[in-house]
Amino acid sequence: MNGRVVIPGGSGHCGTILAAALWRDGRDVVVLSRSPRPAPWRVAAWDGRTPGEWESEIDGADAVIHLSGRSVDCRYDERNRREILDSRVVSTHAIGAAIGRARVPPRVWLQASTATIYAHRYDAANDETIGILGGSEPGAPDTWNFSIEVARAWEAAADETVLSATRRVLMRTAMVMSPRGGGAFEKLLRLVRFGLGGRAGDGRQYVSWIHDVDFVAAVRLLLRDDALSGIVNLAAPGPLPNAEFMRILRQAYGRHVGLPAPRSLTELGALLLRTESELILKSRRVISTRLPARGFVFSFPEWWSAAAELCARRRAQQGAPPRRVRSAA
Repeated sequence: MNGRVVIPGGSGHCGTILAAALWRDGRDVVVLSRSPRPAPWRVAAWDGRTPGEWESEIDGADAVIHLSGRSVDCRYDERNRREILDSRVVSTHAIGAAIGRARVPPRVWLQASTATIYAHRYDAANDETIGILGGSEPGAPDTWNFSIEVARAWEAAADETVLSATRRVLMRTAMVMSPRGGGAFEKLLRLVRFGLGGRAGDGRQYVSWIHDVDFVAAVRLLLRDDALSGIVNLAAPGPLPNAEFMRILRQAYGRHVGLPAPRSLTELGALLLRTESELILKSRRVISTRLPARGFVFSFPEWWSAAAELCARRRAQQGAPPRRVRSAA
């Protein structure tokens, strides 16, 4: 299956990971970007809003993987809230309209969503069947509701398009861990390197994640498996409390000390870094049951093995010698 794959928003962190992997698979990859730059695959311009020549790439494509959306790593002031919401909802409407107008519509539409849509909780994991959506859980600040409202609107925009020939999947994705620059792993590792990688808040909040190898493999499965449609969580089966998650990352990188950050200090740090503490303090305990039910096997189901491999790749990228680490068990 080597048909054309169109990736709106494919110039970001996750999009570049996917574009590179699918291009190596022999796919005809086309990235739609607001700021086109040279790449091994084709890149076409679009504004994420209005019809244009970019629609010809979708007509006759095998698949569309829509990832477009402004980064949430910012303060949620009025302007940023508007841009975060519009960049997702408006671009999703544009993609849906283009698919609806296509003479030969794509076989499958993979639509980005986020694991943040689920409730802040500690007691049990949220999966696709019994997961609890957030917005009304006790103990969660009202300011956290914005991310959930965005996720709901994002998914609703995709669901509004009536599709007769295109399978649609909503990918509720956890943090994708990759040693490539610009992602969550780089930011966490920077804290570890400077001795700041201790627990955040009380450290009880769960961190859900997925290794980039498994992220790519899961997308490959979603592209080919016609039995998978609707909501699918892309998250490793081993979410951990923040304190344990950071301890393992420190050990994998070879740092023995990580200063903790009480909630008040975490809030202050988020303010100074122009981001939101929700990204660190919300408990995201999310797993996938639909992927394993279709035979998917995670290469990195546990954070220890994932962290060790990611740190080794990061060191290799920087030209540093590999480091022998002991098991976290």
